[in-house]
Amino acid sequence: MTTLNDTPSANRLHIGFYGKRNSGKSSLINAFTGQQVSIVSEVAGTTTDPVNKAMEIKGLGACVLVDTAGFDDIGELGEMRIKKTEKTAEKVDIAVVLFSGGDITKECDWYNFFKEKKIPVVPVVSKADMLINGSAYVFKVRNKIGVKPLQVSAVDGTGIDKLKEELIRLIPSDHNAPKITGSLCGEDDIVLLVMPQDIQAPTGRLILPQVQTIRELLDKKCIVSACTTDKFTNALSALSEPPKLIITDSQVFDFVYNNKPKESTLTSFSVLFAAYKGDLDYYIEGAKAIDSLNENSRVLIAECCTHAPLSEDIGREKIPRLLRKRAGESLKVDIVSGTDFPEDLSIYDLVIQCGGCMFNRKYIMSRIDKAKNKNIPMTNYGVAIAHITGILDNIVTP
Repeated sequence: MTTLNDTPSANRLHIGFYGKRNSGKSSLINAFTGQQVSIVSEVAGTTTDPVNKAMEIKGLGACVLVDTAGFDDIGELGEMRIKKTEKTAEKVDIAVVLFSGGDITKECDWYNFFKEKKIPVVPVVSKADMLINGSAYVFKVRNKIGVKPLQVSAVDGTGIDKLKEELIRLIPSDHNAPKITGSLCGEDDIVLLVMPQDIQAPTGRLILPQVQTIRELLDKKCIVSACTTDKFTNALSALSEPPKLIITDSQVFDFVYNNKPKESTLTSFSVLFAAYKGDLDYYIEGAKAIDSLNENSRVLIAECCTHAPLSEDIGREKIPRLLRKRAGESLKVDIVSGTDFPEDLSIYDLVIQCGGCMFNRKYIMSRIDKAKNKNIPMTNYGVAIAHITGILDNIVTP
């Protein structure tokens, strides 16, 4: 169970384990963590859908370990499971590919699959305690992929420490580097957050981008104030001096911009997360496509959350209404949520992505790469709204 003390999954290092059915993926994860994380069985195909387990592992920090279905699964359902296994590559920061004896063609294919995607990958010979003539098998793998695999055993613990050392070595250098607010503010700066608590924010809770931003500002030793939209002018009056930075919900961009002090710079949570999780320059360029939309255009709105539709939902209601007001009521708008992102984007004139707080940057960038590969303009909620309201050039970016 996730608690308020847990690091959000989107901020964790994602490590995926891949191999044939009964290659020992689940057993290895259990041995690696020292916990019964995954179900282990001698029945091939016990792990069907990808299983995610959030862990704190010394040296690696906050992680998500991803146990996947065997990539040699069979039948119609097996093909569907392999497709789901492939999709996990959009999220994982590091892959572990298990070689478990016999023919190694599929293992080599998957090893190369990750290499081609520039995902750090660790080749591992699993069940080392059971291998007959293990040295020859290790040589066979090394000869095929050009890298000597680690030998591990979930039974006696062989190679577990070396695997951990290799994973630590392969942690992407930029994994924890980006900052949400960048250089927009620093110690002792006053930062005012405008956070309308509408139907999207459950009673008694703040949405994740607000929580993460507040935590970072406190860590930076900023002086943080917060208010709802209707108390914005009151909050400004209560401050001894204008805030250095105002961070607002994108939905009230226009109001805040028209009522803020000239000395204060302005941005939004969504714009900050556009830089933190995605490619802000690409989003800003993509927003220009809004000006070319017409009644025959088609737009994809992609939200990461899988909540039930609510009235005045920003992605399902407000942004489509703003777009149709400019382009015409016949503008076609498709909406997807969660991981249901189309493989083929060629039918769209524009993709508008949410802030992406629920997904890691690796996954958001995989969506951006799909759009770039098809030359499809892409932006996000906050950048789109700032462009539509005509204030994009007047807001600051990290």
